[in-house]
Amino acid sequence: MNETAVKQTFDVERTRRDFPMLRATMNGARLVYLDNAATALKPLSVTQRMYAFETGKYATVRRGSYRLGEEATELFEETRRMVGRFVNSSSPDGIIFTSGATQSINLVAVSLGGLVLREGDEVIISGMEHHANIVPWQRICETKGATLKIIPVTDDGELDMDIYSSMLNPRVKLVAVTHVSNVLGTINPVKEIVAMAREHGAYTLVDGAQAAPHMKVDVQDIGCDFYAFSSHKLYGPTGLGVLYGRMETLDIMPPYVTGGDMIERVTFEKTTFKKPPGRFEAGTPPITQVIGLAEAIKYVQALGMDNIEEYGRSLLEYGHAELEKIPGLAIIGQARRKAAIISFTLEGVHPHDVVTILDGRGLALRGGHHCAQPLMDRFGVPATTRASMAFYNTFAEISELAAGIRTVVEIFR
Repeated sequence: MNETAVKQTFDVERTRRDFPMLRATMNGARLVYLDNAATALKPLSVTQRMYAFETGKYATVRRGSYRLGEEATELFEETRRMVGRFVNSSSPDGIIFTSGATQSINLVAVSLGGLVLREGDEVIISGMEHHANIVPWQRICETKGATLKIIPVTDDGELDMDIYSSMLNPRVKLVAVTHVSNVLGTINPVKEIVAMAREHGAYTLVDGAQAAPHMKVDVQDIGCDFYAFSSHKLYGPTGLGVLYGRMETLDIMPPYVTGGDMIERVTFEKTTFKKPPGRFEAGTPPITQVIGLAEAIKYVQALGMDNIEEYGRSLLEYGHAELEKIPGLAIIGQARRKAAIISFTLEGVHPHDVVTILDGRGLALRGGHHCAQPLMDRFGVPATTRASMAFYNTFAEISELAAGIRTVVEIFR
């Protein structure tokens, strides 16, 4: 396995030149950035576009009738249309800008959960969820007297679909699952999960924070009511998230945050609210970040999401092959379908020590529970070391990772 096979889809070395951070050094060594599941680096075009907007085109949106405000509004709304096309939403009005995937999920839990849940109802999530797709459902279930049910995870790191099927019943009002596990890299069969939930009349949410950077997302094909993802994992700026919502579901939901710009009319006696998406975008939005997200989407679309997915699969296969040769190393998560994420443990060495030693060699990885403590408990480990890859990573960097881990093994022998 080498990079030659993927040169015909996009030039990896040429692509790397678009990311100034990849020329940085860390502890005297060239940076090898393998923490993309936490946050991805930004191409220069994104920061340049944001700078140009801030210094030459900046104005608040949706409020000013002067030309600068109208132009800013058009750029803002064109991004909404672009995001809609990116996930194949049937309407741009189904795209809501939030502060991140976390807020997107909280919006649904509070607004829809608060509307439809009653005592004795059930919400289903999976055993591999990020805390952001656990805690909001815990809280709304506690408030409403509903029960939170968990789809088990198999030893290979897949969801037990037979047990999931047995869990569905008329009491289930919501099913919320991750598309791709941020720890295991597992790509879940979300289309099947959603279809089964809908057969029982349940609403569905898919946490796509880890999927959107790695593969094409088609919300109409998945059939979900909601799909959430973050800008900063998609090579865009922080402080911005996206919530796709099915229009007929959004229409029945009350506001999550209230204030300016999400209203039709306010009197001291009564307030009426805008239709979606405006109803869910109170206050001044993250305008510059939205402009940056547009540029990030342009960038990945120019590379081609199919090409990105294919290259990620190649990096993953090479990474598995190299790391599995290392004595005492165990990869957590051997699902049949995975994105380019590898979590592992090293016998006798805490993940924080692994990360610290590799940091000295210029490698940036993540060590910890990755905001997925219940999943750590499932596999009987306190933490893992995680290498998460992007399209600008190379096979040579994966070889450097393997060499660095072998050094850790020698140190602790």
